[in-house]
Amino acid sequence: RMLGRSGLKVSTVCLGTMTFAEQTPEDEAHKQLDLAVDRGVTFWDTAEVYPVPQRAETYGMTETFIGNWLKKRGGRDRIVLATKVIGPNDRLKHIRTGRTKLDRANITAAIDGSLKRLQTDYVDLYQTHFPDRSTNTFEKMNYKHAPDPQDVPLEETFGVMRDLVKAGKIRAYGVSNETAWGLARQLQLAKDDPSLPRVASVQNPYSLLNRSYDVGMAEISMREDCPLMAYSPLAFGTLTGKYVGGAMPAGSRMSLGHAHWARYMWPRAQEATAAYAALARKHGLSPGGMAMVYVMTRPWTGS
Repeated sequence: RMLGRSGLKVSTVCLGTMTFAEQTPEDEAHKQLDLAVDRGVTFWDTAEVYPVPQRAETYGMTETFIGNWLKKRGGRDRIVLATKVIGPNDRLKHIRTGRTKLDRANITAAIDGSLKRLQTDYVDLYQTHFPDRSTNTFEKMNYKHAPDPQDVPLEETFGVMRDLVKAGKIRAYGVSNETAWGLARQLQLAKDDPSLPRVASVQNPYSLLNRSYDVGMAEISMREDCPLMAYSPLAFGTLTGKYVGGAMPAGSRMSLGHAHWARYMWPRAQEATAAYAALARKHGLSPGGMAMVYVMTRPWTGS
């Protein structure tokens, strides 16, 4: 598929790599990358802060694993590679000065670090991991408007991305964990100033257990040709049905107990998952396959 108006042609399925260097050691990561290429999955997504949960000891290691694969296997031009620069996060004191912002200094340092770890001269899609302003993400409700004088203006972030495109370090610019206002504002800025890179895609969560994108964001994606890169289409593996009935497979992500992953384990989510799994099996489908195809067939989904 063409990823919106970016000029990037991507596989319908994108390989997420958030577990590399945490649950997935390097040899297993390389096997996954080999299998992905073999099956035509040539669009890969990573981030400077991966793996998750983030720890100082593993910072950047996911990108390093991918870079080592690229050096060993070659064929960089076969892969559409996406990574991200982290936005404000008070917990990540080990990154740069301990104050991650989407300003020129941070973005420049982040892309140079990512390129070095990935052992490549360019990234196809470079994304802001979080907005540099107060927003609701993950399971948050009841938005609290809290502008901060230290918020980096969108115009500054955009200007840096324009310069990175000109320098050949990135081919396209995307956003992640973005809101309807944020996407609309950035699209308008690019219309007003054609020198700025148009937002290529939005990497937000979307699955049978999280359809918040349907409200507002889907309409912008369709009207503005700015597609969704859906992350967690299996809701951290929940929608495979492996946790139905209280099961907790050894070595599974949920068994590790990280609080960040609990959002799909609420009673209502488990009730819905059991119903989806039963529906899939009634029709001879795998629950995970049905969940993936649901996301892939939404008209606003790019990958």
